[in-house]
Amino acid sequence: MEKLLVEGGKSLKGEVRISGAKNSAVALIPATILAESPVTIEGLPYISDIQILRNLLEEIGGKVDQSGQDITVDPSAMISMPLPNGKVKKLRASYYFMGAMLGRFKKAVIGLPGGCNLGPRPIDQHIKGFEALGAKVTNEQGAIYLRADELRGARIYLDVVSVGATINIMLAAVKAKGKTVIENAAKEPEIIDVATLLTSMGAKIKGAGTDVIRIEGVDHLSGCQHTIIPDRIEAGTYTIIAAAIGEEVLIDNVIPTHLESIIAKLQEMGVIIDVVEDQLIVRGNKRMKSVDIKTLVYPGFPTDLQQPFTTLLTQADGTGIVTDTIYQSRLKHIDELRRMNADIKVEGSSAVVAGPVQLEGAKVKATDLRAGAALVAAGLVAEGITEIAGLEHIDRGYEDLTGKLKQLGANVWRENMTEEEAEQFQNS
Repeated sequence: MEKLLVEGGKSLKGEVRISGAKNSAVALIPATILAESPVTIEGLPYISDIQILRNLLEEIGGKVDQSGQDITVDPSAMISMPLPNGKVKKLRASYYFMGAMLGRFKKAVIGLPGGCNLGPRPIDQHIKGFEALGAKVTNEQGAIYLRADELRGARIYLDVVSVGATINIMLAAVKAKGKTVIENAAKEPEIIDVATLLTSMGAKIKGAGTDVIRIEGVDHLSGCQHTIIPDRIEAGTYTIIAAAIGEEVLIDNVIPTHLESIIAKLQEMGVIIDVVEDQLIVRGNKRMKSVDIKTLVYPGFPTDLQQPFTTLLTQADGTGIVTDTIYQSRLKHIDELRRMNADIKVEGSSAVVAGPVQLEGAKVKATDLRAGAALVAAGLVAEGITEIAGLEHIDRGYEDLTGKLKQLGANVWRENMTEEEAEQFQNS
C-alpha cells in the first residue's frame, strides 16, 4: 500500500496535458458490447477504472487489445455471462453493463455497483427506464436481474436529472423496437460523447446534450473508431491547482465551453485565465477574494470539482460557502483539511470556509476520488510535507498525477507505507 508525499510552497509553472474523460470512458467501454464487429476508442486515460472495465469485457468473452491510450474491443464472441460479484463491486460505473447487455442480449445479471462512497445514489431511475422498455427487473441476493422477451421504445420521464440513468437508458434503447423519448435527460458533455460513439456504430439518436433525447431503434450496430473528449474534471482540477499556487500554467487539450462554470468562478475570485482555442493559460493571484458556490447538474458548477475548490477557498480573502446539492456525503474531505489548519465549519450540506489561512502539512487520507484531489491541492499550498493515504481512490480518476505535477515543478513522490501505517489506515 502506497502513500503520496507532497512538499508544499513551490510555485508551479509550465504545461500539463489533459487526458481523456474518465466519466466518458466508463460508459464508452461498456457501449462496445452493443456492436457486432470491433470498436476502437482512442485517447483513453490510463487509470485503474479502465483496467477494471477491460477485465469485465474479457470475462464475458470480449477480445480486448490495448495500445497506449487506444483500446480495440472485438465483441463478436461475447455472451450474457452473469457478473454478480468481483470486479463489478469495485466500480460504480459497472452499472452501464446493465443497459449494454440488456440492449444486446435482452438479459443481464449485474452485481450492485461499488465505487466512491458518496451517500445514497439509487439506481431507481435506471430501473424505471429499463422497465418502461419492457424489461423485468428484480433484485436477488445483491444482484440486479434484467430479463426481456423484447425491448420496445417508450416515453420515459426521469424524475431526477441523472447522467447514469440517461446513458443507461440510451444503451438499452438503441436496439429496441420503435422510438424512445427520454425527457428531463441530463445534458453533460459525456452523454454527447456516448451518443456520438453509438451514432458512429449506426444508432439513430437526436437531442443528446438537451433535456429531450429521441432514439429510433435499429436492428444492427457495427464497429467504428471514436476519439474520446478531454476530461473536464481533470482540467478543472489543474486549473484550481494553478489558481492556488501557479505562476503561469498552460493547460492543454481542453474544451473551454465544458469549463465555463469553473472559469467564471475563478475569474470572480480574481484569477487571470486566458482561453486560447483548446488551451487555458492560468495565472494565480495571491489576493483572491472568496466566493460562494453551489453544485448543480451541467452546465452548473460540477459536484466533482467542489472538493478541490474548497481547498482553494482556504487561500482566499473572506468567507465562502460551498453547497453540494448533488451528493449529501461529499464533505468528508473537510475533516482532513481541518487537520491541515483549515478554518471550515459544516452546516447541513454546506461548508463555510474562512480564509486566508496558512495550511500545514499533516497525515491525511483520501476518502474518495475528488477528496483525494482536494488533499493534493492542499498539500501543494501547505507549509511542510503532507502525507496522503488512500491513493487507490486518486488512481481511479487521475492519470499519472505524480508525473504531471512534477512536470509543473511540484515536489511529489510515492512511498510504500510501513506495516504499522497500513494497519492504522485500514482501521481508521
